[in-house]
Amino acid sequence: MYKNVIILDGFKMEKITYKPIGLIHSPFKEPKGVPIQPTAAAGVRGTVEVFPQYSGGLDSLGEFSHILLLYHFHLSSPPHLRVRPFMDEKLRGVFSTRAPSRPNPIGISLVRLLKIEGNILYIQDVDIIDGTPLLDIKPYVPEFDVRDTGRIGWLEKNVKKLPTARDDGRFSA
Repeated sequence: MYKNVIILDGFKMEKITYKPIGLIHSPFKEPKGVPIQPTAAAGVRGTVEVFPQYSGGLDSLGEFSHILLLYHFHLSSPPHLRVRPFMDEKLRGVFSTRAPSRPNPIGISLVRLLKIEGNILYIQDVDIIDGTPLLDIKPYVPEFDVRDTGRIGWLEKNVKKLPTARDDGRFSA
């Protein structure tokens, strides 16, 4: 009944495995120097190459102006539960940051979708390293995704640094 089962803390659960559905291409060839969020990468263009066997899933995606890309941080260092995030000097719990060195190194970026030609998506505001494995694509819908927030934690005093913040290599393998 359970083919790929693991026991974790006494609970039976299926082993989780993801396969890339494509590759993200950008002008950034290494982590160092990459803008650390899409808003700091305004105007940076790239492409998403969706593997042909998944191109049927692109139907109707061109009707959206923005998409969420979920991807694997393939060049990040091994995970740490406490990290010194970009834009701060204090050690923080990794789950209170967007640092790439995580137990499951999954990234998410909101990018502008410019056009689709076949299995190639042309995108803008790219903060992702060239050759990054793509795990999933979701349409961005403000009514689903935007929330008024009251707190942004430790970033409150640091968010003003975002426009000039760049990856300094601290999380690279």
